[in-house]
Formats: sequence, C-alpha cells, structure tokens
Amino acid sequence: MGYQEQLQAVFPTANIPAVESERLQADVVMINNGDLRLSANRQCWPVQRDYEDRLTHVMQDRYGIGLVKANRFHDADEHGFVACQAEGNNTFSSIDPDAPLIVLLTVWQYSHHIAAGLVHHRGPILLLANFAGTWPGLVGMLNLAGSLTALGRSCSRLWSADFDDEFFLQGLDQWLQAGEIHHDTSYLQAIEPGYASGSLAAEVGEQLGKYMLHKKEIMGIYDMFCMGMVNGVFPLKSLVRIGMPLEPMSQSQLLADMQQVPQSLREECLQYYIDRGMDFRFGENPEDELTREQVLEQCAMMIAAARAWKKFGCTAIGIQYQQGLKDCYPASDFAEGALNDSDRFPIPDENGDIIAPGNPIPCINEVDMGTGIPQILLCRLLDSLGLPSETTLHDIRWGSEFEGTFYWDFEVSGNVPFSHLKGGIAGAIGNRQPKMYFPLGGSTISGQCKAGRFIWARAHYENLDVHLHVGTGTAYELPPEEFQRRLDATTPEWPLMNVTLDNVTRDELMAGHQSNHITIAYIPEEQADVVRDALVVMGQTLGIRVWLAGRQLHCLLCAP
Repeated sequence: MGYQEQLQAVFPTANIPAVESERLQADVVMINNGDLRLSANRQCWPVQRDYEDRLTHVMQDRYGIGLVKANRFHDADEHGFVACQAEGNNTFSSIDPDAPLIVLLTVWQYSHHIAAGLVHHRGPILLLANFAGTWPGLVGMLNLAGSLTALGRSCSRLWSADFDDEFFLQGLDQWLQAGEIHHDTSYLQAIEPGYASGSLAAEVGEQLGKYMLHKKEIMGIYDMFCMGMVNGVFPLKSLVRIGMPLEPMSQSQLLADMQQVPQSLREECLQYYIDRGMDFRFGENPEDELTREQVLEQCAMMIAAARAWKKFGCTAIGIQYQQGLKDCYPASDFAEGALNDSDRFPIPDENGDIIAPGNPIPCINEVDMGTGIPQILLCRLLDSLGLPSETTLHDIRWGSEFEGTFYWDFEVSGNVPFSHLKGGIAGAIGNRQPKMYFPLGGSTISGQCKAGRFIWARAHYENLDVHLHVGTGTAYELPPEEFQRRLDATTPEWPLMNVTLDNVTRDELMAGHQSNHITIAYIPEEQADVVRDALVVMGQTLGIRVWLAGRQLHCLLCAP
C-alpha cells in the first residue's frame, strides 16, 4: 500500500500540503523589500522602480542577463514592495532556492519580512543599496546585513549612488562570477585579553566591569522588536551573561501611566523647555503641523517613562513606538531625547521626589538592544569618571565630500540629548514629525549637533556571543550652506551630526558595520584615549568580544 493509500486509510479526511514543485527559474532573481507602513511604500516606490530599471539595464547590457523579479506589484496599494512577513515567505516559496538572489534596497525596509526566506535560501545573496540621503537604501542594507549576521546567514554587500561607477561594476562582476564579494574589513582589530594591561584605563575598565557583573544593569524595554530590526533583539541568555538582564514592559501600561499624569504637570514640563529657549514651531492644524497638545502628550510620556524607570530600578529604558503607538499617541522622540539629558524638567515621582536630578536617563531609541548595550556601558563609564554621560544613537544616514573631506551625515529621528546640540536647549528646534512615519505628529528635538570629539560603539551578536565595535571620531559644525544642503538631502525635520571617523573609510564602514545604528557620546579630546581603552576593558570584563575600529589605533597607555 502506497503512502496516499495508507494516509487515507488511517486519516480519511487528511489533506497534507505539499511543497511546490514548480518554482521561479532565472539566472538572477531580484526581490524588493519594503516598509510595513503603506504611506511609506507608496511614496518611496517611484525611487525603487527607478533603481530597478537601472539595475535591469546594467544586467542586460553588460552581462546579457534578464533579471527576474520575484515579488508582485500591489495594484490597489500602488507599490511593488514586499510589505509583510507572510508575503515575504510566500515569495520565497516560489523561488528556486539555489538561484542567485539580489535584494534591491533604496529605502528603509523591515528586515524580518524576508529574513526567514533568506536564511533558508541556498543560493548566493547580494544586498544592493543606493547610496543617497533622501532615499537611503544604505540604511536598510546595513540593518538587513546585521540581521542576517545575527541569524547566522552570510551575504554580500554592494552600494552605489547611481549604479554606474567602477566600484559598483567591479563588485557586481565579482558576485556574478564567484557568488560573493570580498570587502576589506581589516579596519576592525580583535582585542585580546590583557589589552592596556597595567594602565589607568585598564584598572578603571576592569573595576567597572566587575561592578556591573556584581550589581547588574537592567535594560527596561517597552515591547521588543521595532521596525523589523532583527539585529536589535538579543537573546536573553546573552544579555544575562554580560550583566544586563531585561525588564520586559508593556506599552499598554505606558499609556495607562500617561493618563495618570495631571494636565498641570504636563503644562509645567512644556513651559520648562519654552522658558529655556527651545523653538517649538507650533501651528494650528494637527494633521500637518505641530501643536501644543501633541507636545503635552509627549511630556506625559516622558514623565510616565521616568517613573517606570525608577520603579523597576532600570539603568536604561526604551520605547518601541513604531508600530504599536504611532496610531495612538504622538511620537516618543521628544520624551526620549529630553529624558536622555541631564538638563531636564524636574520629574517628580508619585511621592513628589525628583527622579535622577542632574543625571541623564539613558533612552534606547527604537528598543535596539545593540545600542542599549554601549549606551549602558558609556553612561556608567563616563558618569564614574565625572564626565558628561549623555548618549544617543544615530542612523548612518548618508555622507558626501566637502572641500576634499568625506563627512558622514549621522541622523536620528528627533531625539538627541539637548547637550549634543549646538546651543543646548536654546539651540533646539521642535519640528512636527514627518507625517509619512508619524501620523499623529509630535515634536522633534532638532538642530545642528555641536563640534567635538566623540566615542562610538555598536553591539551585535553571533550565536550567543556579544560583540562590540569601538572607535572614535570628530564632529564638525559645517558652514550653514553646507549643513543646510545635507539637511535638505536627508530629513530636514531631524537633528544632523556631521562627522569623520578616525582611520575608517566610508567603504570600510559600509562593509563591516553590523547595523544602521551607531551609538555616540561626546568626550574631551585630552581624555579620549583613556575613555576608549577603559570601554574596551569594561567590555572584555563582561565577556564581550571587543573590536577596535581604525587601522592606526593602538593602546597609548600600555606601559605601567
């Protein structure tokens, strides 16, 4: 008796699904991954289609290869992106698992839409991004590459402004011939035990690392997994190993706690920032303009989150916001940036005691644990050294040359600490958040980030091991015309930080960085090496695998 006969005999009504035998066959398959938000997919589709046409022509004219698109166009929604995980899985089920696959990225995308399909795909994978400010596929590529690293799937990366330069063509040649692209990532130096042994930095780092393992640093997270960032969700065992256990919190509770904040306290909070010179660009139409009511809601969120931070004894706190709260309340960014600064409205707890006066409350934007880890490390280190301890993440948004020097454009969605801005609170601008992403608005904390030295870091994980990249750089206050050009080319409503990274080129960072996010903290020039080396040893003491970024970096304090 055959399989079907046996099955029907035992289970008469059985209907076992079968794997599709006919799958999309092509020399090269392309997939367009997109946002979860319909408004973003619609607005961004013309750009994606333009780069799709460019790639199609290159493949046909240079290689004689007909590029085949795997996912369908949504007529009703007016875009051709994969818009959810189920669609991504269905798309991959119809693709030859051994076919060479290009993921074309010209916008922000939700990595989890296609992550499972990519992990199970056997053929070579190329993440191909445009390098542009307004439509930053490079941001999406960096996140998807980091997410695949977290899931243990290798891939190749390639980026280009127009898909016609020599770097792009050579990379595409290599991938089509060999199935992979080799980028030089030797700017990352693995740090072995004993680094900076006998130095002041090593003593400080080891003592603080031991303290953190002994006392623990709790990471409070209002709902995990923001905007498809697989690499932002770390295994609980990995966090516990390094002394940073998770306090899982619910955004539903945050909303309930916000409702307990009286109107008078909300008004006091807003007035605090108005009195200190913040330029809120208020209007009357909440659909398109910033209103006082929106900021008052943000003040309630700020107060409620600070009270929860104290209640649960957290070191840092993060609010998911997208997608869960975007249709309920204005953006969380003002609350997060304001909490993250030492010059903060005096927030009383339920008993009237002021919460953490004179100290920042580290806020983990987009609940990205890969930035939460270095934020906690840096805040503990800098505070212990008596230095300003404000931290933030930025997107690696774009970059271009000015007077012969390449400057990165680091940009975050409106929540930098005031102390990171030129002029502090008085230099801050409150813009309405872009409607495409934030339908209910809310204020940003925007402006030009100040000049100065900084330390940067990023954590990721491989299996259960936590890795930390550490480097240094310099922020510049570019001339007004150049700053405005870059602001207009990215998102004008958001704060912008123009930087160079020490001994790390543009293409090296694009090849080796494991996220679209990068964590930064300003540090004094004369103490930068001590802070950097202490951070390295702190990480090592916690059991983190640390990598120094920069070809010429070396320990200046190794001698006893």
